[in-house]
Amino acid sequence: MNPDKSKTANSGDAASADGPEEKTEATRPLAQSHRGLRHYSHTLQLLKGANRRRWLTAARGVVCGLLAGVLVVGYRLGIQYGTQFAGKAYGWSKLHPLGFLGWAAAVALATIIITRLTAWEPMASGSGIPQTEGTLLWGLKLRWWSVLIVRFVGGLLCSLFGLSLGREGPSIQIGAAASKAVGGKMSRNAVEENTLITSGAAAGLSAAFNAPLSGMMFALEEVHKSFSPSVLITAMTAALSSDVVSKYCFGLKPVLDFASVKQLPLQKYLWLLPLGLVAGLVGVIMNLCLLGFQTLYGRIPPYARTAVALVIALPCGLFLPLSLGGGANTIQFAERAQGSLALLCTLLVVKVLFTATSYSSGVPGGIFMPILAAGALSGSIFARIIILVAPGQLSRDTIPVFAVLAMAGALTAAVKAPITSILLVMEMSGSLVHMFPVAAVAFISLLVSDALHIKPIYPALLSRYMAQHEKTDISAIPAHSGMFEIPVQVGSVAAGKPLGSVEWPHHTDIITIRRGNQEFVPQKDSLLKAGDALIVLFSGIDERHARKLMTELCENSPVTDFGRPTEQAGLIQV
Repeated sequence: MNPDKSKTANSGDAASADGPEEKTEATRPLAQSHRGLRHYSHTLQLLKGANRRRWLTAARGVVCGLLAGVLVVGYRLGIQYGTQFAGKAYGWSKLHPLGFLGWAAAVALATIIITRLTAWEPMASGSGIPQTEGTLLWGLKLRWWSVLIVRFVGGLLCSLFGLSLGREGPSIQIGAAASKAVGGKMSRNAVEENTLITSGAAAGLSAAFNAPLSGMMFALEEVHKSFSPSVLITAMTAALSSDVVSKYCFGLKPVLDFASVKQLPLQKYLWLLPLGLVAGLVGVIMNLCLLGFQTLYGRIPPYARTAVALVIALPCGLFLPLSLGGGANTIQFAERAQGSLALLCTLLVVKVLFTATSYSSGVPGGIFMPILAAGALSGSIFARIIILVAPGQLSRDTIPVFAVLAMAGALTAAVKAPITSILLVMEMSGSLVHMFPVAAVAFISLLVSDALHIKPIYPALLSRYMAQHEKTDISAIPAHSGMFEIPVQVGSVAAGKPLGSVEWPHHTDIITIRRGNQEFVPQKDSLLKAGDALIVLFSGIDERHARKLMTELCENSPVTDFGRPTEQAGLIQV
């Protein structure tokens, strides 16, 4: 090879490489952008097929998480201000009796506004978690802009009166609505859009609690009800993004912090059994009260429901201000072993009933935090009673521990999402030393709930919502074609069988099987395995009907075991 030619070629290559910089400074950004595009294209070539789609969806989850984080932080600050205002307003009213005239006028105005808002957008009534589940599992229509309007306006109005409502459930729906707003433009199909909505739900709870792991787990365990890798990664990126917005952009601290709670001594573990029983009963009672008062409210007009909830807040605010709001202050009161035993018992009864009257009226607000508050009170009361009845068995240092453990138990008994309950307490405590006692109390409480045949609260509320709004044009997507994703569970009809041997519903086709990191088009002899995710294409059939039929084939229990709508309940018209 000629050295001169080689030298010339090398110098030519160098010139071509540095040419843009030598020509003009104005072309340097263009060259840098071209290099960035080459690196991006190279990355996409490395991530082929399913991996590429998964990480692209995860990147979109970051966008959804950032937007959800901003919205939820704004909602969180607004509710916090409203609750503080309510406490001050009731305290001022004690000293100025004429102020009740203004309060009565405010109740009348708020009743009209809140009732009309929830009638205009029923999806924004109540917690928002059942409606989000319905969007993902049963095709309920989510109008993101109207949901956000009602959530912010209605939620702030309710907080100004101090209603016993949580902000965590609404935060989940706000995150889902934010993801719906941007996901509809970024997603390629309905499956990806549902994945982004799930990630938004995870981001909402993450920003509300500053607990990204719990947000991710709740979205998978309770909202999406499946653990596919793509959903897991997308939900995790969204939850982390919203947590960054909440902590580092706005400087918000966790709502609850149990880092100072001491470890329960090993010799005291026998007390976990009765504590789990007590916490489970409290969760069951909360569940029954919520559904029972909802039935009672169904017998009176909508305006009267809202008015009753607002009026009941008056005596609570005047005589027991600790019962106002979601319950963060109540949890701190119980955990710090403050007040007498009689006060704690009174506060527990009032909190349960006040939450039931507030939530069951249909106003915008959740029950997540009130359930935790009731659990914390029950744990504190339990420890206090043991200290009085059996001196020397427990010390006052164990009261905060029992309050925290009972929170997980009550939430598990009511919601039946034990993994989320355990993770939430772990994140708030900042340590794994409480893992065994928290898990023990949670599963004992779950056993109590199952033994009493209590259905999970959110699917039960979803069933009632769908029954109430079945004939409205805003309750379900009218489209009779589309696609959705459903997992194959262990012990289901389809698991372990070739695709062609399963009698699939008419007007449905399995177009893709996702198995781990692989994606392939199935054949008739393709063996279905537990853990597979099936992409179902349906046409000429109602989506809810298609989902119901596919659920019966791919899940290991009857539909009713999950608290979902059934034909017997009159919720699915076949």
